[in-house]
Amino acid sequence: MVAYITFSSEVNMNKPYKLTKNGGKTICVIGGGNVGTQIAGVCALHGHKVKLYTSTPELFDGTIQIVGDTTEQSGYASNIFVTNDIEQAVFGCEYVFVTYPALMFQTLAESLYPVIDSEAIIGFFPGTGGVEFFFKPFIEKGVTLFGLQRVPSVARLIERGKSVRVSGLRDRLYLGSIPTQKSNEISSFLSLLFGIPCESLPNYLSVTLTPSNSILHTSRLYSLFNDYYPSKKYDQNFLFYENWSQEASELLLQCDEELQKICKELKEMDLRGVKSLKIHYESETVNQLTSKIRSIRSLHELKSPMLKDEFGWTPDFSSRYFSTDFPLGLGLIEEFAQLLVVNTPTIHTIMDWYRNITKDVKKVDLQSFDIHTINDIYNFYHQ
Repeated sequence: MVAYITFSSEVNMNKPYKLTKNGGKTICVIGGGNVGTQIAGVCALHGHKVKLYTSTPELFDGTIQIVGDTTEQSGYASNIFVTNDIEQAVFGCEYVFVTYPALMFQTLAESLYPVIDSEAIIGFFPGTGGVEFFFKPFIEKGVTLFGLQRVPSVARLIERGKSVRVSGLRDRLYLGSIPTQKSNEISSFLSLLFGIPCESLPNYLSVTLTPSNSILHTSRLYSLFNDYYPSKKYDQNFLFYENWSQEASELLLQCDEELQKICKELKEMDLRGVKSLKIHYESETVNQLTSKIRSIRSLHELKSPMLKDEFGWTPDFSSRYFSTDFPLGLGLIEEFAQLLVVNTPTIHTIMDWYRNITKDVKKVDLQSFDIHTINDIYNFYHQ
């Protein structure tokens, strides 16, 4: 039995699990990577009709194996329809689950908008990176958007199109939606789907400002590579979490504190759901945070985004850890800080380093989405 799914007693774990004739909802999962493969399998195992949209449908045969914390504990999902045709993928779907990185949101929105039903519910795993801005026309069309603060677990492909390993299941999920009145309905559905309590947040901004990868990945990468220059080579690929450094913890806590200052400035928004990392990791000090992150077994053996050549290792700036989490993660938080005139020196230092070293000037320009004042923020997120 997969560690996080409760199967009915009639399921034979040695054979593919067949969908029932009246098997639940019709769900499209966009993205055939780690998280997308996991979610497609979970949905099918729970009797939903699943359509998976991926650029590599030839790698899938309609069956996905999900492996829990041990290889002996595995479950098989079948009857998954796989396609690279976006219209075919979303046609007739009640839910569309997006697992793409934020860097792909604009392109996805352009291809999805003409074919999406106005009654559809689109969810993002996770929902950070400016989802609500890239998909603003969908809101105006009547589509419901939701996003999770964090993905349900760690997911890593064993074989693309075939199997995925899942570990580190969260105790609780937190969800925001636009419009906000839809969040309870969606939270109830996801609670049953993942077997994890899912709580509704009072607004989507509580998702956008989540102190997750946007400050976690960026703090660590800055601590690792702030001495980098174009001809520099490193003699190894660093373990990203297992050898987490004191410097990274110090930066992370500083970014977290600056983020909380942004939240406090938005006095008319209920942002209690944007919990400090001191609470999330149960760590008040740099030493405690370092020990905590190093101890997370599901993140062990994960290496840094780096490339190797005959002379050594260099940062892989094309990795989503860089190309997404800086401009569309930490950069968006910096945009809110600038609009609210909140001093965030650590965030600014990290972002300046990224822009200088990569020459990447992408950002979510709040003004281009008619967000010019604090009242514009309130009006947008009170939908």
